[in-house]
Parts: sequence; C-alpha cells; structure tokens
Amino acid sequence: MEKQTITIYDVAREANVSMATVSRVVNGNPNVKPTTRKKVLEVIERLDYRPNAVARGLASKKTTTVGVIIPDVSNMFFASLARGIDDIATMYKYNIILANSDGEAQKEVNVLNNLLAKQVDGVIFMGHRITDEIRAEFSRSKTPIVLAGSIDPDEQVGSVNIDYTAATKESIDLLAKHGNKKIAFISGALIDPINGHARMDGYKASLAEHDLEYSEGLIFEAPYNFKEGIALTDRILNSGATAAYVTDDALAIGLLDGLIDKGVKVPEEFEIITSNDSLLTEVARPRLSSVTQPLYDIGAVAMRLLTKMMNKEEIEQKTIELPHGVFEKGSTRQ
Repeated sequence: MEKQTITIYDVAREANVSMATVSRVVNGNPNVKPTTRKKVLEVIERLDYRPNAVARGLASKKTTTVGVIIPDVSNMFFASLARGIDDIATMYKYNIILANSDGEAQKEVNVLNNLLAKQVDGVIFMGHRITDEIRAEFSRSKTPIVLAGSIDPDEQVGSVNIDYTAATKESIDLLAKHGNKKIAFISGALIDPINGHARMDGYKASLAEHDLEYSEGLIFEAPYNFKEGIALTDRILNSGATAAYVTDDALAIGLLDGLIDKGVKVPEEFEIITSNDSLLTEVARPRLSSVTQPLYDIGAVAMRLLTKMMNKEEIEQKTIELPHGVFEKGSTRQ
C-alpha cells in the first residue's frame, strides 16, 4: 500500500493551529509560543511530516538547491573541492545535487540539462575543459554558473582556481635547479586549457629560462589514474628523462610505483613533482613533492561566489585565483 503524503494542512489540523504557524515552526521563526511550538513539533514527529521542497520552490521561485557537476567523484582532487562546496552550501542553507559526468562532453550536457530541469538555483561545474557544446548550454541558461578547479580561457564564466602557469613554472624551476636536463611533462589531455595552455606555458617558460631544450618526446598524455602511471614508466625512462612534473596525484603514484618496480631510486635517480597535494601524496613512499592547492578553499570560495550571483549581490571579480606553493617532500632531492 502506497504511503500517504502528509501535508502542512494535515499538521495544522492535528495541532489545531494555522498553516502559517506550522510554517513558522518548520522555518525556525522565533515568533511562536513555546507551548505551541512543542505541540506542533510533536505532531510533525508523530505524522513524520517532511516539508515539500518542490512546493516551496514553486511559491518562492527558488528551490534552494545547487547542482554540482563533477568529472570523477572518486578522484580526491574533485572530492576535496566538493567538500568545500557542500560546507558553504550548508552554511547558506542550500542543498547539493551531485552529478557525475565522467568528463564526457555529451554526458556533461545531459547532466547540466537534467539539473536545470530540476530548477536548481545555480550550478558549480568541475570539468577538464569548457567544450563548445557545454558553453552553448551555459550561454542559453539564465541560471548562475561558476567553475571550480576549471578555467574558462574566455573568462565568460566565473571561476576559482590557482595560477596554474606560475605553479608549473615553479615546479620545473626546482627540478632544473637540481641539475635535471630532461624533464618530462605528464598530463591529461592537452586539449584541456589547464594542461595545454596554462601548465604548458609554465613548463616552456621554465625550460627557456634554464636553457633547456623543449622536446615533444618528453610530453606524455594519459588518463588520470594509477594504472596509466605504471603503464607510462617504460616510455618515460626510454625518453631519457630524469625527472617528471605530473598533473594528477594518482597518475604520479602510478609512475612512482612503476619506477620502484624497475629498481629506479626516487629521488636519487629520478625526481617527481605532482600537482594537487591530495592525501595520496602523504600515503605514498617516498611522499610526493607537490604543488599545494587549497582544494577545500577552491570549492568553498566557488560556492560563496555562486551564492552572491544567485542573490544578485555585487561581485568585484568573477575570476578568482587563490594562493599556491610547491611543497618539497620525499620525491625530490632536498
């Protein structure tokens, strides 16, 4: 037998109060007598009443929900960002609908349209790049959208990041100062602007500054996962590289394990700097030197920027860069 939906009218009738009084109790309005509040709460508990968010959204034209599109919920980089988003959303009394896109262009469009169909008040998009298809959907929608850990080269959409160019240059500078003449650049797809433009620009700038030759043979593209890092090991060693800058922590750990399996000493014979400073860098042995990103803060600031946009508050800047560093641990020579 299907469970009967309990409405605010049912609670009001059972408690012998007005629906407005029930609404004030549910929303924490202090202008309710303690005895009345106690009576209403007892009825709410007995009837197992749940306020209808859809109905409230129709009345206020707000659903107090935010859609978060994430490429891979199991990746610690995106999971850390999502935690920052969720904490700030809770602070501002928004609910989160988390949707996994697998980083696939068409699925990103489908997921975005599904969220918009649910009348979300705003969207935070985490993706490797802004495709023409997703940009068209962004432009068509009147719903506020913010990027977290993603960049828009055209700066049409608000975003929160670090300076990826500077962070990469500082990493390569460090490896070059340690005497490495051939430094591999290992990243996800170079079509993604973070990798192919921002990080690549930093890589090339550092090589030029240290009079090191740029070589296509030192550039490696791979999906962001542990097994791909292991699979790359032979190719990287055959390239003559003695150090690597890696744009994903799981990929970096795969490379580390691959090197150790082949008897290559890290950092004595091969140095690694990774990019996200997630928990993975701490559990690896040796611990992985890394660019430090305030992952939680990127998510939190992105959510705060979105709340300002949803509430039509004044926004000083839509593109926000947070501080970064390069933290040397066990995978680089001190």
